[in-house]
Amino acid sequence: MTIIVTGGAGFIGSNFIFYELDKHPEDRIVCLDALTYAGSLSTLQPVMDKENFRFVKLDIRDREGVYKLFEEEKPDIIVNFAAESHVDRSIENPTIFLETNIIGTSVLMDACRKYGIQRYHQVSTDEVYGDLPIDRPDLFFHEDTPIHTSSPYSTSKASADLLVMAYHRTYGLPVTISRCSNNYGPYQFPEKLIPLMIANALADKPLPVYGEGKNVRDWLYVEDHCKAIDLIIRKGKEGETYNIGGHNEMQNIQIVKLICDYLGKPYSLIEHVTDRKGHDQRYAIDPTKIHEELGWLPETMFADGIKKTIQWYLDHKDWWENIISGEYQNYYQKMYGSRKVLD
Repeated sequence: MTIIVTGGAGFIGSNFIFYELDKHPEDRIVCLDALTYAGSLSTLQPVMDKENFRFVKLDIRDREGVYKLFEEEKPDIIVNFAAESHVDRSIENPTIFLETNIIGTSVLMDACRKYGIQRYHQVSTDEVYGDLPIDRPDLFFHEDTPIHTSSPYSTSKASADLLVMAYHRTYGLPVTISRCSNNYGPYQFPEKLIPLMIANALADKPLPVYGEGKNVRDWLYVEDHCKAIDLIIRKGKEGETYNIGGHNEMQNIQIVKLICDYLGKPYSLIEHVTDRKGHDQRYAIDPTKIHEELGWLPETMFADGIKKTIQWYLDHKDWWENIISGEYQNYYQKMYGSRKVLD
């Protein structure tokens, strides 16, 4: 099979490419990526010379370019990771999120209609469900939980999900959707919580934590996520949505302290700052459906996954130190440098 992976130079997309090339060496993987700030060719260096891998620099909003690629490759499966994904950036500039996450998705599906495919898979997020109260640990997101978005980012992803299902119903496009909890692991861009805290702690810089840091997230090791998507695109039912959760709920402040402990850094580096606008309180996914239908369960406990992740960043300083420069520094100063430090 030929699989086009969009956003494959980013965090989850690159890990998915590595997993597919290792598990299914008989398949051809074509990576489509616009190489925005969060995508780096250095991430894909380990596979660039493989005969069954091709990289194409292309924006999913470029209809002419996408159609040309479909004509050349005649793909069997499309896995769409390409998305603007950081909530803070969506609050600062919603437009690019709407253009990439909604319009870009429509371009890909139009190409699928025009040239034909076996499966179009949309990688979504648990954030489309909104949030859950911290004092109700018995509540979880299910596939039939109503969409209730909180940010321009989650709204753009929910809109894309609805569009995908509309193409399925209206045009009969063979689609699936997965909604995952927070991912962590190798090659994650340093603006996200875990790599940001690792990089800052290693440099003895302040560790900015929104509010009291009691917001709860369900953490999923990226390789477990990749295994789930692989199952869905090959065995999942057309027209279905699958929740992918890690069963690893942690408060943000707990994670930051774990990183400090592992690196031998003092908690005094933690700096509580003004909270994010509309900050969701708790995410928690029930992955029962994907377990019962496809046999998937998360394999990596957070205590093990966070150790592997921290060690990876220690072993690959060249990768992330090269990224933490230029535009990212300007963004970091804007996001955290101007926030009020809380007592």
